[in-house]
Amino acid sequence: MSKGHSIAYSDVGDDYGTKDPIKKLAQAAAAQTAKHLATLGYKEISDSRGESAFVWQITQNSFMASVIEGLGTKNLIADDMRKITGKTYYDIIAHDTVATIINDLSSSGAKPAVLHAYWAIEDNSWLQDEQRMKDLIRGWKAACDESGVTWGGGETPTLKGIIEPGTADLAGSAIGIISHDKRRIRAERLKKGDRIIFLKSSGINANGISLARAVSKKLPEGYATKLPDNTMFGEALLTKTNIYANLIQDLLDQDIDIHYISNITGHGLRKIMRAPQNFIYKVEKVYPISKLFLFIQQHANLSDSEMYQTYNMRQDYALFLPEKDVEKAQEIISENGFESLNAGYLEEGERKVIIKPKDIVFEGKTLDLR
Repeated sequence: MSKGHSIAYSDVGDDYGTKDPIKKLAQAAAAQTAKHLATLGYKEISDSRGESAFVWQITQNSFMASVIEGLGTKNLIADDMRKITGKTYYDIIAHDTVATIINDLSSSGAKPAVLHAYWAIEDNSWLQDEQRMKDLIRGWKAACDESGVTWGGGETPTLKGIIEPGTADLAGSAIGIISHDKRRIRAERLKKGDRIIFLKSSGINANGISLARAVSKKLPEGYATKLPDNTMFGEALLTKTNIYANLIQDLLDQDIDIHYISNITGHGLRKIMRAPQNFIYKVEKVYPISKLFLFIQQHANLSDSEMYQTYNMRQDYALFLPEKDVEKAQEIISENGFESLNAGYLEEGERKVIIKPKDIVFEGKTLDLR
């Protein structure tokens, strides 16, 4: 790693130590409102609180799931890259916003049904950039088509004094359907001996972007700085995120017994121990570090441990399956155009993640939030 001051995640305005206790407080308050759902004749699935998607029971064997997510600051990279290349990149920005929402929803086993957009702007001048808006709408629709979800509408508030001039806050919510209880993915199904299957990410996705932006500010050529493969740093950061909605449904359709899914976003590979049970998550294999992540690590002066608790590090989704289903599942994953790694297993013990190839241990207390 390069010498000099490290760039911690808390240095760029995001600190899980501050945020997570507030989330826990909000989750506890939210749980007290479940009585209102009961008045409609529905039943909340209480153990879905703290998961990526909230689930409630509609009939004896059918469920609905809902989620809300935001892109974060990735669009600011697109804005800066446009000054270099002339392209807006907002087709990719739209795609990644939808992917962030849908991948959380799909981790519950839900088939996406309806998605709503939330595009908050400083004032209406942001809407007057015709090319950017065409690319945003085109990319959003294409991502919805890829996900098999209906774009139901949305909200575009003007928030002068809250949103920075010339920028936007892009987010959305989605609802999905779980057609049968056997398709509902939940933590209670995890078992000793379950295999950990990683899906290979396409890139950085939407987490840790603020830290990557801080790295660009240290570089004489900023986002135009070339990686060893001659790709510009900014363009590498804007690689499209994979969407897994169809893959998860295909796995379920072919009777793959998915016990659990962790969408590896904030908290990095600590996220694979999101379930509340006490298991040791032994990771025996990880994908080789990409040139992009190595570049960030070197210029932010971060240890392996800091990188693996911030970024996906090429591990996108963690699927937990019985060993008997692994070979067939990996075939289906390949047929859907994705790569996977039979990476490790669960064993009994106090909750922690052990990443053996990197000699990293994340104790359970480092993820004090579901």
